[in-house]
Amino acid sequence: MPVDESLRTAADLRARMRERRTVRMFSSDPVPEQVVLDAIEVASTAPSGAHQQPWTFVRVKDPEVRRRIREAAEHEERVSYAGRLGEEWLDALRPLGTDDVKPHLTDAPELVVVFQQRYYLEPGGTRRKHYYVDESVGIAVGMLLTALHLSGLAALTHTPSPMKFLGDVLGRPGNEKAFAVIPIGYPADDCVVPNLVRKSLDQVVVTV
Repeated sequence: MPVDESLRTAADLRARMRERRTVRMFSSDPVPEQVVLDAIEVASTAPSGAHQQPWTFVRVKDPEVRRRIREAAEHEERVSYAGRLGEEWLDALRPLGTDDVKPHLTDAPELVVVFQQRYYLEPGGTRRKHYYVDESVGIAVGMLLTALHLSGLAALTHTPSPMKFLGDVLGRPGNEKAFAVIPIGYPADDCVVPNLVRKSLDQVVVTV
């Protein structure tokens, strides 16, 4: 790519990503299926330890399944906000206005639940460990959020803790561990987001 084109592309990407915001108030309007599938395919191009690609993306569109996920998530969140999180973490969350009520899990037209594959089974049942799973799946989720935003969709990274209920509700095998729930859709007409300021470039870059 010529240098001038590279500079234009980088500046455009920077400007568009500055507009990305985490959304917790979703419209129920459906989203184009192919946009979501393309974003997941982008995420699947992420680098991974030993190229083992230790991820599964479960799309959840069924309203009843989303209701069950919300019910279980809110149960865990009530326990967390009642004290399990600890006062320091609760203090950090207060400026965001979050609580144990999670309407985005049923308001958004679909969820993508990302699972880590901690190991895989060869034909015959031999268990083989995956490597750098946390790092690999974290990169993939970042690429998924970027692809969704650049495609015009809003998203939220939701990580109720513990998340074992997600594997149970979705019938996932024992080698998979839930990593994040990502509601996907369009912002609601009355959507608001916290007035946050991101760190400047000179606050996050060190050149040696």
